[in-house]
Amino acid sequence: MGDVDSSRAFLNNVKRIVLKVGTAVVTRNDGRIALGRLGALCEQLKELNTQGYEVILVSSGAVGLGRQRLRYRKLVNSSFADLQKPQVEIDGKACAAVGQNSLMALYDTLFSQLDVSSAQLLVTDSDFRDKDFRRQLSDTVKSLLSLKVIPIFNENDAVSTRRAPYEDSSGIFWDNDSLAALLALELKADLLVLLSDVEGLYSGPPSDPRSKLIHTYIKEKHQTEITFGDKSRVGRGGMTAKVKAAVNAAYAGIPVVITSGYAPENLSKVLQGQCIGTLFHQDAHLWTSVKEVDARGMAIAARESSRRLQAITSEERKKILLAIADAIEANARRINVENEADVSAAQQAGYEKSLISRLALKPGKITSLANSVRVLANMEDPIGRVLKKTELADGLVLEKTSSPLGVLLIVFESRPEALVQIASLAIRSGNGLLLKGGKEAKRSNAILHKIITEAIPESVGGKLIGLVTSREEIPDLLKLDDVIDLVIPRGSNKLVSQIKNSTKIPVLGHADGICHLYVDKSANMDMAKKIVLDAKLDYPAACNAMETLLVHKDLMRTTQFNDLIVDLRSEGVILYGGPRASSLLNIPEAHSFHLEYSSLACTIEVVDDVYAAIDHIHQHGSAHTDCIIAEDQEVVDAFLGQVDSAAVFHNASTRFCDGARFGLGAEVGISTSRIHARGPVGVEGLLTTRWILRGSGQVVNSDKGVTYTHKDLPIEL
Repeated sequence: MGDVDSSRAFLNNVKRIVLKVGTAVVTRNDGRIALGRLGALCEQLKELNTQGYEVILVSSGAVGLGRQRLRYRKLVNSSFADLQKPQVEIDGKACAAVGQNSLMALYDTLFSQLDVSSAQLLVTDSDFRDKDFRRQLSDTVKSLLSLKVIPIFNENDAVSTRRAPYEDSSGIFWDNDSLAALLALELKADLLVLLSDVEGLYSGPPSDPRSKLIHTYIKEKHQTEITFGDKSRVGRGGMTAKVKAAVNAAYAGIPVVITSGYAPENLSKVLQGQCIGTLFHQDAHLWTSVKEVDARGMAIAARESSRRLQAITSEERKKILLAIADAIEANARRINVENEADVSAAQQAGYEKSLISRLALKPGKITSLANSVRVLANMEDPIGRVLKKTELADGLVLEKTSSPLGVLLIVFESRPEALVQIASLAIRSGNGLLLKGGKEAKRSNAILHKIITEAIPESVGGKLIGLVTSREEIPDLLKLDDVIDLVIPRGSNKLVSQIKNSTKIPVLGHADGICHLYVDKSANMDMAKKIVLDAKLDYPAACNAMETLLVHKDLMRTTQFNDLIVDLRSEGVILYGGPRASSLLNIPEAHSFHLEYSSLACTIEVVDDVYAAIDHIHQHGSAHTDCIIAEDQEVVDAFLGQVDSAAVFHNASTRFCDGARFGLGAEVGISTSRIHARGPVGVEGLLTTRWILRGSGQVVNSDKGVTYTHKDLPIEL
C-alpha cells in the first residue's frame, strides 16, 4: 500500500537520516555491482540533499565486490595446472581492502555526475571504545553535513581485529546494520532507514505465500510470532540482524524503517509518510498495537461466532432473524431519535442534499426494514443445501453443498438501513460480519447495531457482527486477508476505488452507477415518459437511478419527445447534452458521458439506432443497469442479448434493480464484477461451496481398485 499513514506523521519533522544499504542491494546475484540500483539511489540522495535533508550513508558491499574482483584476477593469473588444484577461499580482509577502494571510486563517480560531494569514513569496533574518537567523529560529520557533503561509512574490515568479517558477532557493533544503528544514536539522527532486498519484515520467510508484511513492528506482539528465513545471500546478517539493530535503535528513541532498496523512490515515499516497509518506533505499542489487536480480534471473534451460528439448526437461525425484526419495530422511536440527530448534524455541516437524502430513514422505512428481515427469515435455509450429487464409484458418493464464505467486511456510506439489510443477510447465510458505516450516520448505526446484537442469543454471541467505529481501523482490517474473506464497499466511486487498491482481499461491488435508458423509435411514448420519469425521480441519489437518456434520432422532432423534456424540466431535472443533443435541444454540453449525478440531473444524447445505443453504453457505462423502451422485438432482442451489464431491462424502470424488489429479501450491494456474483447480491452471493465425500473404506491405490461410474444422483428435497 502506498497510502499516507497517520501513525507516520512524525516523519514530517525528520531532517537527519542514516541510510544503510545492504550488500544484496549494492550487488547483483553474480557479485557484480548493481549499477542501475546504485545510480537510482544516488539520484534519490541528491534530491534529498537539495531539499535540505542531512543524509549519512552506511554502505555494505565492499567484501563481496572485492571477492569478485580478486577471484577474477586469480583466474587470469592462474595456469591450467593451478586450476586443477583445490581452490582456497580468498582472505576476507584482502577482499575488504580491494572492494572498499572500488566501491568508493564508484560512489565518487556517481555523485560527481550529480554535482554532489561524498566522503569516506572507515571505522572499527574498537574505535568506538574511545570517547575522544566518538566526539571527533560527531564533529567531523557535523562539518561535512554543513558543507552538503554525504558521509559514507563502512566497517574497516581490512584492519578489523575480528577473526574474520563473517565469523565474529561480538563487540559494540557486529555488522553494518548494527553500525548504522550505532551511528544513528551517536550522530543524533531523526530516522534510520535499512534498505534490504525485500519489502520489509514479514511474519515468515518472504518466499512463503502465507507470510504477511508487517507494517508496524510491535515487540510485545511480533517477537514471538515471526519465523525468519535464511540469512542474506551475500551479506553478514539478513533480516534477523536488521530487526535486532532496528529494535535497539527504536527503543533508544530513533525511529527505523526497513524497506526494499530495489523499488525506485522508496526512500522518498518513506519520508512522505507513506505506508512503505516496516516501521519500528518506541511508541508503537501505544498507537498501533491496540488497533491491530482490535481489528484482528474483531475478525477472529466474528469467525468464531459464525461457526457457532452455522452449528445451530435452521429453525434456530430463523428465530434469531424474527427476533431482530421484532426488536427493530419495538425500538422504532429510539432509532428515529438517533437518525434525526444524524440528519440535523449533517445539515448543519453543509453536506450535499443527496447524502442527506440517503441518510434519512423516511416514514415507514423502519417497518419496511423489519418486514424485509422477516422475508429473509422465511426463505429456504441456504446453508448446507445439496447442489449436485454424484456417484463416483459403487458406495462412494460426492455432494456439492452450499457453504458460508466466512467473514465479510462491509464498508458503506450514509445509508443506515444498509446495516440492517447486511446484518440480516449475514445471519441468514451463516457469515460473520464487520461493518463500517459513514461518520455522518454514526448515531443511527450505533443504535441499530446495539438492537441487532442484543437480539442474538449468547449461544452464538453478539460478536458475530462487529461495528468498526474508527476510520483509522479500516487500513488494518484491509490487511487481514487471512481472516477476512470478502470486502463489499457500498458508496462513492472514490471509496470503492480506494478499497480495491488497498487490499489483497477479494472485493465485490461497483464503483459507478451510470445507468442508461434507451428510447427506441418503436417505443410506446406514453410508457416511455412514465418509465423515464420514474427512473430519474423516484430516488435520484440511488445507484440504479437513470443518469443518461439515449434517444433514437427519429424521435427528436416529435411532440411526445418534447413533452418528455418539458416534464423532466418541470420536475426540476437539470439537463445536459452530448454533442448532438446539446445543439438540438439548446442545453449545456456535458463535460463527460461518464457521470453519475446522484441528483436531479441527467445527460441526454441522440443515437442513430439500437446498435449505436449499445456501443455508447459499452463505451461510457458502468455495467450496472441499462434499459430499453421499445416494441420492435428484433431491436429488443439485440439490446437484451448484447448489452454487457449486470442487469438489462425491457420496458421497466432501472429502479427495479434492487435485492428486495428481485425477491432476494435484501441485498448487501450491487456487483458489476463478473466473478462470483453479479447484480443485486443477496444470500446466494454470500455463499460458496464445499465438497462432501461419503465412502465405505475406498482407497485410490493408483486407481487399481476403483471402477468409476460418475453417475448423477437425484437430490433429495
